[in-house]
Amino acid sequence: MSPKRNDMKNEFQRWRSLGRVFLFIIGCAIILAVITPLAPKRSGLMPEVFIGAIASLGAFGLTILFVRWEGLRLNVVGASPDRRSLLRFAIGFLIGAILVALSSTILWSAGHVRWVRVSEIGFSDVIIALVAYLSLSVREELAFHGYPLQRLKSFFGLWGAQLIVAFVFALEHVLGGSTWGLALLGAGVGSLLFGMAAIATRGLALPIGLHAAWNIGDWMRGGKGSVGFWKPVVEDGFKERAAFVGITSYVLVMCLATLAFWWWHRSVERSNARRA
Repeated sequence: MSPKRNDMKNEFQRWRSLGRVFLFIIGCAIILAVITPLAPKRSGLMPEVFIGAIASLGAFGLTILFVRWEGLRLNVVGASPDRRSLLRFAIGFLIGAILVALSSTILWSAGHVRWVRVSEIGFSDVIIALVAYLSLSVREELAFHGYPLQRLKSFFGLWGAQLIVAFVFALEHVLGGSTWGLALLGAGVGSLLFGMAAIATRGLALPIGLHAAWNIGDWMRGGKGSVGFWKPVVEDGFKERAAFVGITSYVLVMCLATLAFWWWHRSVERSNARRA
């Protein structure tokens, strides 16, 4: 085969694999769209438990299907649990909890915001929230930072793949009712952190723990648009300032954590290169 024909064949295979990635993402979105109306009509977070559990199974099933389609293994896309997965999940959860605490501390130190306990929310509600946001985090990490991110990384490099996945992740939140500004600064920036954690650790256990801890912590401080374990009380006339400090603190801690995982990833790569 001539070099030109060989290059054309490789280019065709590249674009075919790229098409599979977006077909996978569309498949996960369709599963979510089909399941959401079927969720039980109950108050609280029980509908999210149902949606997260079923959508996670759907995303994992699609991962198996697409990985086999390309002749790969699950561990190549970080979706194969091993004996260290539980420890990595716990580490990710601890990091996520620290980031929530740090963001809240910045917001509190800026003044004019305090949190009060919500008496209607009890221990059982916290457990339901834990299950709900854990299952939703599993679904989102499988749908975006498993097969799609790892395959796109081979086509566009680390940051090219990161930006594409972050944009699609934000787009899903826009379709779910968010504004573009909040989706890009919220979900998009968060996607960069979770994706970098997946790349640095070569698996999804740590980013799942990180993602789940952030969402649960944000819910507990009343940041999910619903009643949490606490609720923020903002002094009159300072709501805009509090909102600005809140999003700024979020972007700051997420970007710093992303850079930390990137530095870790680069250090491991350089160490491996020296050994080789």
